[in-house]
Amino acid sequence: MLGEIAYAMTGTGQEGGQGGLGFLVPFIIIIAVFYFLLIMPQQKRQKEHRQLLANLKKGDRVLTTGGLVGTIVSLTDAMVTVEIADKVKVKVGRSYIAGLMKAE
Repeated sequence: MLGEIAYAMTGTGQEGGQGGLGFLVPFIIIIAVFYFLLIMPQQKRQKEHRQLLANLKKGDRVLTTGGLVGTIVSLTDAMVTVEIADKVKVKVGRSYIAGLMKAE
């Protein structure tokens, strides 16, 4: 009699019905949401920043990540010389240029 009760409690194994695939679907959906909401926009911003750095030229007014605003007076592959005031020039790494400023 105890054997019959134990068999009735375990069922036939078909109650879940989804198996391993049903277990993976929520994880796949979470990964897709993270990709479209977090990873894709970040890659787009990185691509735009690389293009900005590649297109810098003398005379551009720039903002650095440190908050300095100035005009580019010279460029090399790795460094940018920015004039932040009359006769005050600062060398900044090219990757530390945050963006272009509109001319005043």
